[in-house]
Amino acid sequence: MSKAVVCIPCYNEATTIAKVVADFRAALPDADIYVYDNNSTDGTAEIAEAAGAIVRYEYNQGKGNVIRRMFRDIDADCYLMADGDDTYPAEHAREMVDMVLARGADMVVGDRLSSTYFTENKRRFHNAGNVTVRRMINLLFKSNIRDVMTGYRAFSPLFVKSFPILSKGFEIETEMTIHALDKNMRVENVLVTYRDRPQGSESKLSTVSDGIKVLKTIVRLYREFKPFRFYGIFAVICVLIALALFIPVLVEFYLTGLVPRMPTLITSGFFVLGGALLFITGLITDLIMKKHRQLFEVNLNFIKLLRK
Repeated sequence: MSKAVVCIPCYNEATTIAKVVADFRAALPDADIYVYDNNSTDGTAEIAEAAGAIVRYEYNQGKGNVIRRMFRDIDADCYLMADGDDTYPAEHAREMVDMVLARGADMVVGDRLSSTYFTENKRRFHNAGNVTVRRMINLLFKSNIRDVMTGYRAFSPLFVKSFPILSKGFEIETEMTIHALDKNMRVENVLVTYRDRPQGSESKLSTVSDGIKVLKTIVRLYREFKPFRFYGIFAVICVLIALALFIPVLVEFYLTGLVPRMPTLITSGFFVLGGALLFITGLITDLIMKKHRQLFEVNLNFIKLLRK
């Protein structure tokens, strides 16, 4: 078993992949370097193999699908993940790997946003999107993650073998982050420099469609991991609407002894009922999630035993 491995998901990165492999080989000479090709048509796989990488293939399109295959196939003591576009310097690799191997971190996040990202990245909507996603997750999950969308990370085997990957595309980084936060794993941030893609290399990330997928993923995972808060928000909204409808009817009844707006009174009653159902739904699903967290902790112990 390799002490550390470098995992590089790739789709049409012929311009940069040889340099990326060579850089990480120099930074981590004892590590195996895996390049997982995702249906490239520009010879990426052949170039990576010639550069000395172990090349494997994932035919289901999407970064999430590639990482799922990587995590299933590879056994190691530390997994360093980086993109094949030469935007992440390999000089940070040793520090990130050591934080997993020597300091027991479960996920190390390569933080671009606190260094050179905003000056190097030329797509303004990507800048705003990264900040928005980071603020949403830190607010909803009460965390201090500095870069949610970075593709430069290191993982412990406990994280890799216990992470149920559901995402198929670029929303995978968001899913990783929220999984680590929800399961109370140790997350560390490492400041890394970022450089824009070299000329001839094109981003595969669609600003609008992939951005919408990321936001939908955040909402879905918030509903699944924080159900009492999620459903509680809508329960409170229903009760407030019910009060807004009921108070004028109550005042009119107090002044005249009549209820001329019976439909309004009935509607307010339905909103109260809806709020009560949402509250109960949140309570039940929150209890289920707590049970799942207990089972998750037990399963981690089994994973440790299997690795011995």
